[in-house]
Amino acid sequence: MAYRTVTIQVPGSTSNIGPGYDCLGIALGIYNRMTLTRAEGGREIHPPHGMVRECARLFFKRTNVPEFAFCWEISGEVPVSRGLGSSVTVRLGVLAALNELCGQPLTRDGLFALCSEMEGHPDNAGPAAFGGFVLTSARGESFRFEVGPELKFVLLIPDQEVVTEHARRVLPPQISHREAVLNMGNACTITAAFATQQYAKLRDGFEDYLHQRYRAHLVPGLFDVIEAGASSGALGGFLSGSGSTIACLTLGGNEDAVAAAMLKGWKGTAAAETRILTADNLGATVLHVE
Repeated sequence: MAYRTVTIQVPGSTSNIGPGYDCLGIALGIYNRMTLTRAEGGREIHPPHGMVRECARLFFKRTNVPEFAFCWEISGEVPVSRGLGSSVTVRLGVLAALNELCGQPLTRDGLFALCSEMEGHPDNAGPAAFGGFVLTSARGESFRFEVGPELKFVLLIPDQEVVTEHARRVLPPQISHREAVLNMGNACTITAAFATQQYAKLRDGFEDYLHQRYRAHLVPGLFDVIEAGASSGALGGFLSGSGSTIACLTLGGNEDAVAAAMLKGWKGTAAAETRILTADNLGATVLHVE
Protein backbone atom coordinates (compact mmCIF):
# COMPACT_ATOMS: atom_id res chain seq x y z
CA MET A 1 0.00 0.00 0.00
CA ALA A 2 1.30 3.46 -0.92
CA TYR A 3 0.93 6.08 1.80
CA ARG A 4 0.73 9.83 1.27
CA THR A 5 1.45 11.04 4.81
CA VAL A 6 3.59 9.44 7.51
CA THR A 7 4.48 10.55 11.06
CA ILE A 8 7.55 9.01 12.73
CA GLN A 9 8.34 9.34 16.43
CA VAL A 10 12.07 9.40 17.18
CA PRO A 11 13.46 9.36 20.75
CA GLY A 12 16.13 11.71 21.91
CA SER A 13 19.24 10.07 23.30
CA THR A 14 22.20 10.54 25.57
CA SER A 15 25.59 9.50 24.23
CA ASN A 16 29.17 8.80 25.28
CA ILE A 17 27.93 7.92 28.80
CA GLY A 18 31.23 9.25 30.10
CA PRO A 19 34.05 7.05 28.74
CA GLY A 20 32.14 5.51 25.81
CA TYR A 21 33.11 8.26 23.39
CA ASP A 22 31.42 7.91 19.99
CA CYS A 23 30.29 4.32 20.65
CA LEU A 24 27.79 4.20 23.57
CA GLY A 25 24.30 5.67 23.62
CA ILE A 26 20.92 5.28 25.32
CA ALA A 27 17.48 6.21 23.97
CA LEU A 28 15.43 8.36 26.34
CA GLY A 29 11.73 8.94 26.85
CA ILE A 30 11.77 12.35 25.19
CA TYR A 31 10.64 12.59 21.58
CA ASN A 32 10.37 14.49 18.33
CA ARG A 33 7.76 13.68 15.71
CA MET A 34 8.55 14.06 12.00
CA THR A 35 5.66 14.23 9.51
CA LEU A 36 6.23 13.93 5.74
CA THR A 37 3.52 14.40 3.13
CA ARG A 38 4.08 13.49 -0.50
CA ALA A 39 3.48 16.47 -2.84
CA GLU A 40 2.53 16.56 -6.48
CA GLY A 41 5.14 17.01 -9.22
CA GLY A 42 8.82 17.98 -9.14
CA ARG A 43 11.39 17.38 -6.44
CA GLU A 44 10.83 20.38 -4.20
CA ILE A 45 11.08 20.11 -0.43
CA HIS A 46 8.98 22.50 1.63
CA PRO A 47 10.04 24.24 3.71
CA PRO A 48 13.59 24.26 2.28
CA HIS A 49 16.14 22.87 4.74
CA GLY A 50 19.70 21.76 4.05
CA MET A 51 19.74 18.79 6.42
CA VAL A 52 16.38 17.50 5.22
CA ARG A 53 17.41 17.86 1.57
CA GLU A 54 20.70 16.02 2.22
CA CYS A 55 18.81 13.15 3.88
CA ALA A 56 16.35 12.88 1.02
CA ARG A 57 19.05 12.88 -1.65
CA LEU A 58 20.98 10.13 0.10
CA PHE A 59 17.86 8.04 0.63
CA PHE A 60 16.79 8.26 -3.01
CA LYS A 61 20.32 7.56 -4.22
CA ARG A 62 20.84 4.46 -2.06
CA THR A 63 17.39 2.97 -2.67
CA ASN A 64 17.11 3.85 -6.38
CA VAL A 65 13.63 5.22 -5.70
CA PRO A 66 12.70 8.11 -8.04
CA GLU A 67 12.78 11.44 -6.21
CA PHE A 68 9.51 13.17 -5.42
CA ALA A 69 8.45 16.40 -3.77
CA PHE A 70 7.29 16.45 -0.16
CA CYS A 71 6.37 18.73 2.71
CA TRP A 72 7.66 18.16 6.19
CA GLU A 73 7.24 19.40 9.74
CA ILE A 74 8.73 18.45 13.08
CA SER A 75 7.46 18.90 16.62
CA GLY A 76 8.40 17.60 20.02
CA GLU A 77 10.45 18.08 23.16
CA VAL A 78 14.07 17.34 22.19
CA PRO A 79 16.02 20.60 22.53
CA VAL A 80 18.50 21.67 19.85
CA SER A 81 22.28 21.54 20.49
CA ARG A 82 21.95 20.25 24.05
CA GLY A 83 23.62 16.86 23.61
CA LEU A 84 20.35 14.94 23.32
CA GLY A 85 20.49 13.83 19.70
CA SER A 86 18.24 16.48 18.13
CA SER A 87 19.96 16.25 14.75
CA VAL A 88 19.34 12.49 14.69
CA THR A 89 15.62 13.03 15.28
CA VAL A 90 15.59 15.11 12.09
CA ARG A 91 17.78 12.83 9.97
CA LEU A 92 16.34 9.53 11.12
CA GLY A 93 12.84 10.97 11.07
CA VAL A 94 13.18 11.98 7.41
CA LEU A 95 14.82 8.69 6.41
CA ALA A 96 12.27 6.55 8.22
CA ALA A 97 9.32 8.55 6.89
CA LEU A 98 10.57 8.33 3.31
CA ASN A 99 11.13 4.63 3.84
CA GLU A 100 7.47 4.17 4.82
CA LEU A 101 6.22 6.30 1.92
CA CYS A 102 8.28 4.17 -0.49
CA GLY A 103 7.22 0.74 0.78
CA GLN A 104 10.11 0.04 3.18
CA PRO A 105 13.04 -0.57 0.80
CA LEU A 106 15.39 -0.30 3.83
CA THR A 107 15.47 -2.38 6.99
CA ARG A 108 15.89 -0.77 10.39
CA ASP A 109 19.59 -1.68 10.15
CA GLY A 110 19.76 0.10 6.82
CA LEU A 111 18.13 3.22 8.22
CA PHE A 112 20.60 3.21 11.11
CA ALA A 113 23.54 2.86 8.72
CA LEU A 114 22.42 5.82 6.59
CA CYS A 115 21.70 8.01 9.61
CA SER A 116 25.04 7.12 11.20
CA GLU A 117 26.83 7.93 7.94
CA MET A 118 25.23 11.35 7.82
CA GLU A 119 25.90 12.05 11.49
CA GLY A 120 29.54 11.04 11.19
CA HIS A 121 29.31 8.91 14.35
CA PRO A 122 26.81 6.27 15.54
CA ASP A 123 26.40 6.97 19.24
CA ASN A 124 23.04 8.78 18.95
CA ALA A 125 21.87 7.12 15.73
CA GLY A 126 22.00 3.62 17.28
CA PRO A 127 19.70 4.20 20.25
CA ALA A 128 17.36 6.41 18.22
CA ALA A 129 16.96 3.63 15.64
CA PHE A 130 16.84 0.61 17.95
CA GLY A 131 15.94 1.92 21.40
CA GLY A 132 17.61 0.87 24.65
CA PHE A 133 21.35 0.89 25.33
CA VAL A 134 23.40 0.51 22.16
CA LEU A 135 27.10 -0.15 21.66
CA THR A 136 28.34 0.37 18.11
CA SER A 137 31.80 -0.83 17.12
CA ALA A 138 34.20 0.94 14.79
CA ARG A 139 33.11 -1.56 12.12
CA GLY A 140 29.50 -0.46 12.44
CA GLU A 141 28.29 -3.54 14.33
CA SER A 142 25.63 -2.78 16.94
CA PHE A 143 24.82 -4.53 20.21
CA ARG A 144 21.55 -3.50 21.81
CA PHE A 145 20.22 -4.16 25.32
CA GLU A 146 16.90 -3.34 26.99
CA VAL A 147 17.07 -0.83 29.84
CA GLY A 148 14.93 -1.45 32.90
CA PRO A 149 12.44 1.16 34.16
CA GLU A 150 14.06 1.24 37.58
CA LEU A 151 16.99 3.20 36.16
CA LYS A 152 16.22 6.93 36.13
CA PHE A 153 17.98 9.52 34.02
CA VAL A 154 18.09 12.92 35.72
CA LEU A 155 18.94 15.63 33.22
CA LEU A 156 20.02 19.18 33.90
CA ILE A 157 19.42 21.08 30.66
CA PRO A 158 20.97 24.56 30.54
CA ASP A 159 19.50 27.22 28.30
CA GLN A 160 22.66 27.31 26.21
CA GLU A 161 23.76 25.56 23.06
CA VAL A 162 26.96 23.61 22.47
CA VAL A 163 27.66 22.96 18.80
CA THR A 164 29.07 19.45 18.31
CA GLU A 165 31.62 20.55 15.70
CA HIS A 166 33.03 23.16 18.08
CA ALA A 167 33.14 20.67 20.96
CA ARG A 168 35.17 18.24 18.83
CA ARG A 169 37.79 20.84 18.00
CA VAL A 170 38.88 21.20 21.64
CA LEU A 171 39.87 17.53 22.01
CA PRO A 172 43.58 16.59 22.17
CA PRO A 173 45.14 14.46 19.42
CA GLN A 174 46.37 11.87 21.95
CA ILE A 175 46.19 10.79 25.58
CA SER A 176 48.52 8.74 27.77
CA HIS A 177 48.58 4.94 27.78
CA ARG A 178 47.48 4.89 31.43
CA GLU A 179 44.48 7.11 30.71
CA ALA A 180 43.51 4.96 27.72
CA VAL A 181 43.54 1.84 29.90
CA LEU A 182 41.41 3.50 32.60
CA ASN A 183 38.97 4.78 30.00
CA MET A 184 38.66 1.36 28.38
CA GLY A 185 38.02 -0.32 31.73
CA ASN A 186 35.23 2.11 32.61
CA ALA A 187 33.57 1.81 29.18
CA CYS A 188 33.66 -1.99 29.44
CA THR A 189 32.19 -1.89 32.94
CA ILE A 190 29.31 0.34 31.79
CA THR A 191 28.59 -1.97 28.85
CA ALA A 192 28.62 -5.08 31.06
CA ALA A 193 26.36 -3.43 33.66
CA PHE A 194 23.77 -2.57 31.01
CA ALA A 195 24.06 -5.95 29.29
CA THR A 196 23.34 -7.76 32.57
CA GLN A 197 21.07 -5.04 34.06
CA GLN A 198 23.31 -4.87 37.13
CA TYR A 199 22.88 -1.12 37.32
CA ALA A 200 24.26 -0.77 40.84
CA LYS A 201 27.67 -1.63 39.39
CA LEU A 202 27.59 1.63 37.42
CA ARG A 203 28.39 3.54 40.59
CA ASP A 204 31.46 5.76 40.18
CA GLY A 205 32.18 4.17 36.78
CA PHE A 206 31.60 7.13 34.47
CA GLU A 207 35.03 8.76 34.76
CA ASP A 208 36.36 9.69 31.36
CA TYR A 209 39.76 10.70 30.02
CA LEU A 210 38.92 11.32 26.35
CA HIS A 211 36.67 14.36 26.22
CA GLN A 212 34.91 15.66 29.34
CA ARG A 213 37.75 17.53 30.98
CA TYR A 214 38.58 19.23 27.68
CA ARG A 215 34.98 20.32 27.17
CA ALA A 216 34.35 21.42 30.74
CA HIS A 217 34.94 25.09 29.90
CA LEU A 218 32.04 24.89 27.44
CA VAL A 219 29.72 23.89 30.30
CA PRO A 220 31.00 25.74 33.38
CA GLY A 221 30.24 23.84 36.57
CA LEU A 222 29.98 20.47 34.83
CA PHE A 223 31.80 18.51 37.52
CA ASP A 224 30.12 20.45 40.35
CA VAL A 225 26.71 19.35 39.06
CA ILE A 226 27.84 15.72 38.72
CA GLU A 227 29.27 15.76 42.25
CA ALA A 228 26.08 17.31 43.62
CA GLY A 229 24.01 14.55 42.02
CA ALA A 230 26.32 11.82 43.32
CA SER A 231 26.28 13.28 46.82
CA SER A 232 22.48 13.00 46.76
CA GLY A 233 22.57 9.33 45.88
CA ALA A 234 23.07 9.16 42.12
CA LEU A 235 25.24 6.37 40.73
CA GLY A 236 27.26 9.02 38.91
CA GLY A 237 26.97 11.39 36.01
CA PHE A 238 28.43 12.64 32.77
CA LEU A 239 28.19 15.23 30.04
CA SER A 240 25.44 14.14 27.65
CA GLY A 241 26.99 14.01 24.19
CA SER A 242 28.99 17.20 23.76
CA GLY A 243 26.62 19.09 26.08
CA SER A 244 25.25 21.28 27.35
CA THR A 245 23.00 18.74 29.12
CA ILE A 246 24.42 17.00 32.17
CA ALA A 247 23.02 13.57 33.09
CA CYS A 248 23.01 11.63 36.35
CA LEU A 249 21.73 8.05 36.69
CA THR A 250 20.04 6.80 39.82
CA LEU A 251 18.15 3.92 41.41
CA GLY A 252 16.01 3.71 44.51
CA GLY A 253 13.42 6.46 44.18
CA ASN A 254 15.73 9.36 45.02
CA GLU A 255 15.53 11.00 41.60
CA ASP A 256 13.72 14.13 42.87
CA ALA A 257 16.45 14.77 45.43
CA VAL A 258 19.13 14.21 42.79
CA ALA A 259 17.42 16.67 40.44
CA ALA A 260 17.16 19.31 43.17
CA ALA A 261 20.82 18.86 44.10
CA MET A 262 21.94 19.11 40.48
CA LEU A 263 19.97 22.31 39.96
CA LYS A 264 21.36 23.79 43.16
CA GLY A 265 24.87 22.83 42.07
CA TRP A 266 24.52 24.55 38.70
CA LYS A 267 26.61 27.73 38.74
CA GLY A 268 26.40 28.62 35.06
CA THR A 269 25.11 31.99 33.90
CA ALA A 270 22.38 30.41 31.77
CA ALA A 271 19.09 29.31 33.28
CA ALA A 272 18.62 25.55 33.58
CA GLU A 273 15.81 23.06 34.05
CA THR A 274 15.73 19.43 35.14
CA ARG A 275 13.94 16.47 33.58
CA ILE A 276 13.56 12.97 35.02
CA LEU A 277 13.24 10.28 32.35
CA THR A 278 13.42 6.55 31.83
CA ALA A 279 14.92 4.87 28.80
CA ASP A 280 12.98 4.28 25.59
CA ASN A 281 13.23 0.67 24.40
CA LEU A 282 11.37 1.00 21.09
CA GLY A 283 13.44 3.40 19.03
CA ALA A 284 11.94 5.12 15.98
CA THR A 285 8.31 4.12 15.50
CA VAL A 286 5.54 4.85 13.02
CA LEU A 287 2.85 6.90 14.78
CA HIS A 288 0.48 7.58 11.89
CA VAL A 289 0.02 6.78 8.20
CA GLU A 290 -2.67 7.70 5.69
